Amino acid sequence: MKKVVLAFSGGLDTSFCCIYLAKDLGLEVHSVVVNTGGFSAEEIENIEIRAYELGVKSHTTIDETTDYYQDTIKYLIFGNVLKNATYPLSVSAERVCQATAIANYANKIGASCIAHGSTGAGNDQVRFDMIFNTLVPGVEIITPIRDLKLSREAEIEYLAQHGFPYSAEKAKYSINKGLWGTSVGGAETLTSNQYLPDSAWPTPVTATDPQTISIDFEKGEPIGLNGNKIGAVAVIQQLQELAQPYGIGRDIHVGDTIIGIKGRVGFEAAGPIILVKAHHTLEKHTLTKWQLAWKDQITGFYGNWMHEGQMHDPVMRDIEAFLTSSQETVTGRVIVELHPYRFIVVGIESKHDLMNNEFGSYGEMNEGYTGDDVKGFSKIFGNQTNIWHKVNNKG
Repeated sequence: MKKVVLAFSGGLDTSFCCIYLAKDLGLEVHSVVVNTGGFSAEEIENIEIRAYELGVKSHTTIDETTDYYQDTIKYLIFGNVLKNATYPLSVSAERVCQATAIANYANKIGASCIAHGSTGAGNDQVRFDMIFNTLVPGVEIITPIRDLKLSREAEIEYLAQHGFPYSAEKAKYSINKGLWGTSVGGAETLTSNQYLPDSAWPTPVTATDPQTISIDFEKGEPIGLNGNKIGAVAVIQQLQELAQPYGIGRDIHVGDTIIGIKGRVGFEAAGPIILVKAHHTLEKHTLTKWQLAWKDQITGFYGNWMHEGQMHDPVMRDIEAFLTSSQETVTGRVIVELHPYRFIVVGIESKHDLMNNEFGSYGEMNEGYTGDDVKGFSKIFGNQTNIWHKVNNKG
């Protein structure tokens, strides 16, 4: 029997794939779940139980949480990346990491096929296929949901016929949780005018009292929360636990998919949204005008190319080198206030703060130059514009 590695989550689509690959295609199924910080130990155990119930030959859990941060999330923070000024790329960044880990695992066990549960109408199909084709060329890619053009109702019926009933209510919303946020898809996100109900969001809003927190950054990386240096992954996780119950970071992203259609997806990502805004504020105090300007131009491309699954393009390493260099002075503390459904970046403390009043206070006084210096500078700085108007505005 030919070996197939199945990217497995235990949800409806991948449960269908388990049965179909073995029963209908006669393949030896080796399921893999790649944990990118979204599963608890109990959930990981339940996924493994589910996989063996569905008849897989073997099941493996690969924990990529730390590598996910180091290889991907770190640069999204360095770049203050929010797609369309809204979305922290929660799922797209995660899929790149997962696809890479699955490709490496398929190569390790000598599988001749890789399968995933993507539909034919979303971004994931392209991300997975492209990365598999790049890292394990020649391995056959099988996509039952896409190839058979299945509805969720048809998948539920198929599973029931094979003795694995699946709750239609459970299938109502598609939820994907990872270290960099949780996505939520449902009937409402397939429209242009409906918002997700409170019941669809994984985290209920329970926090009401305002809270002040601090985030410590070192060379652009979040390494401390409320004075405790716990490392970047723990900062993201604990910040999420603190802020998500306020309902912060809930939104619906509208964007252009890789395949050329518009799409909507709900997400809750309090930790990522706060970190990006806090980091950006610290940068505005510690980087020069032109560092900030060039970062704005480069990181838009970086985020979009990652979103489209192109993480293995060498240009991404070039941009990451620039981003890393830009973070040399981005060290300090950012103070943030949490409120229901909103947050306030209060300010920063940093030895690299360029708003140092030794050189002047904006709108108040100057220390490094005289009024006569400014008069001469203004004439020179505007000289070309002045010449143009004199030449072209003659009567």
